[in-house]
Amino acid sequence: MFKKDGRSESGITLVATNCELVGDVHFSDQLLVNGVVKGNIYAQAGSKATVTVSEKGQVRGEIRVPNVIVNGKVTGDIRSDKHIELAARAEVHGNVYYNLIEMVKGSKVEGHLLYVQDGNSPAESKPAKAAEKSEEEAKVTTVAAVKSKSA
Repeated sequence: MFKKDGRSESGITLVATNCELVGDVHFSDQLLVNGVVKGNIYAQAGSKATVTVSEKGQVRGEIRVPNVIVNGKVTGDIRSDKHIELAARAEVHGNVYYNLIEMVKGSKVEGHLLYVQDGNSPAESKPAKAAEKSEEEAKVTTVAAVKSKSA
């Protein structure tokens, strides 16, 4: 994979359907997961690296790759500083930190979608503000109900 002078060659790394890889994966070009990866997947931030989790693929760990395409199952957070595509059969059980996201009808995320601008920390999530607002609305509704009963 590496030349003698330290430069890496481009290529596709495949985790085949009949393969289960246990441990962290570090790669620099393309990674195609058709089998199971039990560990974290990393690539250099800002690079052209792309990981693809196919319909039959599973990842149980964190993914930190600039470009991510998911059509299988991911249990863990996904962090991308460039592009994330969640295809029709994608199932993500974890938070998704994205700069640009594309979600196809049928994809599922059990976690938060958090926008990250230019590799900075994620923007404040809107669900937290919505939860605070609904608590305030619940208090107002309770006060109104108590007033109407006492009248």
